[in-house]
Amino acid sequence: MSVVSDIPTAAPQDAIAHFQRRLSVETDCDDVHSAIKSNETDFVLLHVVGTPEAFARRHLPGAVHLPHRLMTAERMNEWPESTLFVVYCAGPHCNGADRAALKLAQLGKPVKLMIGGLMGWEDEGLAFASS
Repeated sequence: MSVVSDIPTAAPQDAIAHFQRRLSVETDCDDVHSAIKSNETDFVLLHVVGTPEAFARRHLPGAVHLPHRLMTAERMNEWPESTLFVVYCAGPHCNGADRAALKLAQLGKPVKLMIGGLMGWEDEGLAFASS
């Protein structure tokens, strides 16, 4: 028996619940890119870390620079209540997107984290925007 199979798999209904739950709070670079490319952007993409200068040098197309520390109820009320926010940060080594997602959820806002962040976007060979 391998280390892969030494722990039994979850029952199908448990696996379904797990992956549905995970997909309810995460998206990935390709899905975000596909939505942007097909003009089906039904979310606000938030770049949640770094300085304005770093954002100006490199960010995702259509992203708004809003560091998680600046997210307040007043600021987020600039968007309709049902707005879905997709947050990203530098990459797997950065927890800024997790902090932003937590803050948005605490504010009652729909939110998904884009896994991979800037590093994932770059790994996919996708184009960046600059100001």
